[in-house]
Amino acid sequence: MINVSRHYEAYLDHMSEITILIDKDQFKGEKKSFKLKSPNREEKLVIKKQYEIEKHVKFICHLQRYIDFSITYKIVDEKEATTDLQIGAVIRTKEFDDHFYYEANDLGATYSKTSTLLKLWAPTATGVNIRLYDQSGSEIKTVKMERQERGVWFVELLGDYQGLFYTFIVCVNLVWREAVDPYVQAVSANGKLGAIVDLEKTRIETHTPKPLVNLTDAILYEVHIRDFSSHPNSGIDAKGLYGGWLEFPTSHVSGVSTGLSYLKELGVTHVEMLPFNDYEGVDEINPRESYNWGYNPLHFNAPEGSYSKEPRNPYKRIQELKKVIQTLHQNGLRVIMDVVYNHVYIKETSSFEKTVPGYYFRYDEHGLPSNGTGVGNDLASERLMVKKFILDSVRFWLSEYDVDGFRFDLMGILDIETMNAVDQEVRQLKQDALILGEGWDLQTPLAYERKAIIANANAMPAIAFFNDQFRDHIKGSTFHLEDVGFALGSIHKQVETKKAIAGSISFPGHFEGIFRQPHQTINYVESHDNHTMWDKLEISVNHETEEIRRARQRLATSIVLLSQGIPFLHSGQEFYRTKKGTENSYKCPDQVNWLDWDLRYHYRKDVEYIANLIKLRKNHPAFRLPSAELIHRHLSFLDSEPTLLIYQLKDVGKHDQWRNILVIHHNQQKHQTISLPNEGSWFVACTPDSLFEENKRIMVHTSTFPIDAIGTYVLYQW
Repeated sequence: MINVSRHYEAYLDHMSEITILIDKDQFKGEKKSFKLKSPNREEKLVIKKQYEIEKHVKFICHLQRYIDFSITYKIVDEKEATTDLQIGAVIRTKEFDDHFYYEANDLGATYSKTSTLLKLWAPTATGVNIRLYDQSGSEIKTVKMERQERGVWFVELLGDYQGLFYTFIVCVNLVWREAVDPYVQAVSANGKLGAIVDLEKTRIETHTPKPLVNLTDAILYEVHIRDFSSHPNSGIDAKGLYGGWLEFPTSHVSGVSTGLSYLKELGVTHVEMLPFNDYEGVDEINPRESYNWGYNPLHFNAPEGSYSKEPRNPYKRIQELKKVIQTLHQNGLRVIMDVVYNHVYIKETSSFEKTVPGYYFRYDEHGLPSNGTGVGNDLASERLMVKKFILDSVRFWLSEYDVDGFRFDLMGILDIETMNAVDQEVRQLKQDALILGEGWDLQTPLAYERKAIIANANAMPAIAFFNDQFRDHIKGSTFHLEDVGFALGSIHKQVETKKAIAGSISFPGHFEGIFRQPHQTINYVESHDNHTMWDKLEISVNHETEEIRRARQRLATSIVLLSQGIPFLHSGQEFYRTKKGTENSYKCPDQVNWLDWDLRYHYRKDVEYIANLIKLRKNHPAFRLPSAELIHRHLSFLDSEPTLLIYQLKDVGKHDQWRNILVIHHNQQKHQTISLPNEGSWFVACTPDSLFEENKRIMVHTSTFPIDAIGTYVLYQW
């Protein structure tokens, strides 16, 4: 037992440097000396610097060689006063990273019927045990683990341990902490314990949707698993659960489709689900007592249990989630997983902090945890084992659950190198997977040029970004509700809207873009964050009638669906989803967050209109050109008044069954007449309230065309 001095503290801050702090009140100006001691080592420390800092005198001491991290060392001064050597800022140095980086892909639990191998990366620990629990949660026994190279601790449990629960007991800086395995793949209710499971028991038949030819072929639909079915008139029995996604067909009391039946009719290609890894904020045993979007990550590789019929059964949630994904695949839909690799719910109680304190998180120049995420911690993706964890996790969800892509929450917290490595990892397993994220520049202590932000998009050519410029130019500012964009009647945003429509790439002679290629832009006007568009409309243009506001929302959605790039719809956007004016509904009741299927019935004609726009985009590749070169070659804007935006997709016959396409977006309720380009007749495919079937399209024989209503017009020539 170390007799710890109250007069000073010692920290290993670099692999060959120890920092010693002495209270000013205890320091009498005497000449100091220090020794490093352990059972098999004694070394006199060389004091390199001495200076005052706040309430301490600080000594920087040099080590002749690296310490053995598996041993607890003592620091002894000239008066034999002793303290323990704490592992300090050394864990955030490159030398530490290089010294302890572990390459193999076997961390966590590896099960077989004859043995279970458990491994934990904990290089600063001086002792690690595994504690086993039975299925009732009662402790069975504690087993000592052995330290291997690179700071990995392991134990092999002989016999069949399937179905038992476990935790790691880790000693760092003389403090023992109990932690759930950071790599855990199955958990008990509310994630209190890790579970040893045989994933072979969760295998189900897989289905592969038709591959995407180009990433711009994708049409994304964002939805929360619980919101999808919670409404009383959803026609779904397993309300708020994974099982609600398996019911097919389902319908509203009026007879219109709901649930999976509705998604198939709508025609989107990808369902982007808000986080379904295990998260905090909802009691899995009593889920209806609270609500959460899921951005409170607890265990990154285990499914959330509040969506399961049996949250106490570690197998059940795995099986249910896999069935959801394969059912969607079977019906031609792909699944994008919303992942939150930028922070944890509570740093101090996270498995990361309990196993390797201080390593997984980013710190500022004062040694304080950074808070670019706004939740008290930022994951340090630039550190080798954090990057490895993200890559291992992405690989696991792709290979084990067969997801089709990832939406990175607050991706700007992460670094470019990690995101490009994610792309390489993903492409090896699924070539047409989508990787997209929020590229906001957040205040985290990572060099600007290293951040995975929109401004650095050219350094991440395969990654797509939520395009806030598109959102704000079409709709108006998300944060200043009185501000209006083109769709809401602005006559000042025509150039910005042109840029958005062209895929936000540079357009010679017109504007500078923010992306190299159209697949890098995620075009949207609303998402789960902030007000729905309908709620913004009720504030921004509340002097207008509901009919006009609906026309404006249809106009905005049509711009999303017909612009170059990747369109993104927030679930219910097509039937004017409202959250009753709530801007941030992340933990509001179901009544605020659910998809109101009554609105789907009430606005069924509007839904049909959006579904036909989706069909128009899917049937005509000219609306989803895969490269900047093709956009430059075929897309041109026509001069018009500020209330109109007119562009032509010209000579697209090599890519489309139509030769020329003319798109007109109109944001005012007044009559105007435009001149049609090119010789010959045009056919009308779309007006602000109708899309015409091939045999019912109107032929225009004159050289002019009348524009009357707010909305979108599409004309074409064979």
